[in-house]
Amino acid sequence: MNKQPFAAGVSVSVIVPAMNEAENLPHVFATLPDWIDEVILVDGNSTDDTVAVARRLRPDLRVVVQSRRGKGNALIEGFQAARGDIIVMIDADGSTDGREIHAFVSTLLNGADFAKGSRYAPGGGSDDLSPIRSLGNKVLTGMTNLLYGTRYTDLCYGYNAFWARHLDSLELDCDGFEIETLMNVRAAQAGLIIHEVPSHERSRIHGVSNLNAVRDGWRVLKTIMRERTRGAGVPAQTQVALAK
Repeated sequence: MNKQPFAAGVSVSVIVPAMNEAENLPHVFATLPDWIDEVILVDGNSTDDTVAVARRLRPDLRVVVQSRRGKGNALIEGFQAARGDIIVMIDADGSTDGREIHAFVSTLLNGADFAKGSRYAPGGGSDDLSPIRSLGNKVLTGMTNLLYGTRYTDLCYGYNAFWARHLDSLELDCDGFEIETLMNVRAAQAGLIIHEVPSHERSRIHGVSNLNAVRDGWRVLKTIMRERTRGAGVPAQTQVALAK
């Protein structure tokens, strides 16, 4: 297997939370670069052949069986199991393109602590965002920027990467889809250097998403407001910029 040509000595772990995604995994795994050091599938107690398909596609796969429910819990347990210096989180439904991992890793190697995917940054886009979800995301993003002094363009997107050494600073402790919002807010609160990476979101290939715009939007809103009472302000040195 060819190792990453531009990051000698730096290992990369990719976390893939999945529940009943057997049909999508062949496409997802086919997009992963061959220089990735480990792939961790976090199985949400799937009732289909998700784990068997994943192991057949990638014999060196590590599997973590989720202890509770929800995307947030799955990611947290995957992060804790990761051995790499850099952790990348992608979706198992085919919406996030593994070929973009190169851009995320490059952003971290060029000085960022946290590489945040954005569908609204120049060069990004989405085949999946409905007008209602897009409007809700923009409202929540604007609210976060106002309350925390950040300059995010896309709050609710699950394609991110970060140095594993910053995991303790994020203190992640949620179970649901609000995990992306929590990561973004706490990365800013921790004073991490945050660069947005343009990313193009594809539509889910097979199956139906578990995301509910109203229910999960409400959870995101509560997360934004709750973090304001946590007592951790955003340091003046926090940077949010577009990756070069």
